[in-house]
Amino acid sequence: MENWLPSLETTTPTEGYDLAVKLSRMAVKMTQPDAAERERMRPEYVGDSDALIAVSQVVAVHFATIAAANDYWRMMP
Repeated sequence: MENWLPSLETTTPTEGYDLAVKLSRMAVKMTQPDAAERERMRPEYVGDSDALIAVSQVVAVHFATIAAANDYWRMMP
């Protein structure tokens, strides 16, 4: 497998958030590697507000980890 995560360090909080989303998406791909199966399941959760809130929570946890790894962006003023 390619090294898709060489570092948790990012330049800005926006880049950190983008990385948090990528971490979440990669976790789904690793859990369900079959793209066709992921597509088949999508209609089941796309309109489920509980599932969408859960996604936001996962991204938030990843973002908190990335923010800490970046010293909260070097304690920006």
